[in-house]
Amino acid sequence: MSPADPQHPNEAARLTQQLIDQGFTRRQVARILGRDASLVSQFFTKGKGAAFVTALRQVVRAVRGGERDTEVLGVVARENVERRRTKAGQKARVRGKDVIGAPGGSMAGRAGKQAIKSGAGHLAGVIHAAAAADGRVALTVRMLSRHFTLAAGSKEDSPGVRRGVVPRADGTEERVYGSAATGGFPAAEWSRRVADSHGDVAHAVRAWLVGTGRATEDAEIVYLEVRTWTPTGHQGSDVLIR
Repeated sequence: MSPADPQHPNEAARLTQQLIDQGFTRRQVARILGRDASLVSQFFTKGKGAAFVTALRQVVRAVRGGERDTEVLGVVARENVERRRTKAGQKARVRGKDVIGAPGGSMAGRAGKQAIKSGAGHLAGVIHAAAAADGRVALTVRMLSRHFTLAAGSKEDSPGVRRGVVPRADGTEERVYGSAATGGFPAAEWSRRVADSHGDVAHAVRAWLVGTGRATEDAEIVYLEVRTWTPTGHQGSDVLIR
């Protein structure tokens, strides 16, 4: 059987077709994967795409969860694209500036309302990578003002963080927890929280807010940013994920 047999498409082609069935074009799928549209066409015509199967699975999962923003889906894909391997079986080097392992490196990830509905799973990789490098974590959370139970910037709510909160027209507030100035939270701790939430970062953050008395039981996060960094002398990576 040919890997490009139209009667028996490979996994990459099947997953791509599921996205097409959801209203996405091949060009949009290519943009999500960060590749040329001609490569996506080769999933169907030449049986290519094995390295993108994991990424496509996660993208399909996010779309089923309600995510439609191609930029957010692109973040999900990049966190799950498998690097091609050399003939010796080792992962091939990626062209571009290599900053992995740079002392004091940092990562950041952001999730809007749609991504949060599907668990903001793309942020899990940011947290786990920081934990592996013995790094630190800081959070920025936006919710309706009434969902916060403590005064903004108070010692009980966010120790060491002193900044005014500007009321938004939509009634939300944005608060910072664990800034770099305060040393942040141990990434290993948040890695465990995310693992306990089965990779649902939004659930892990909400559970922490409610469990520590910072949020009401009916609180809903509408925006979430995770920033991680590795103190100088440790391994880290310098990447911004939007």
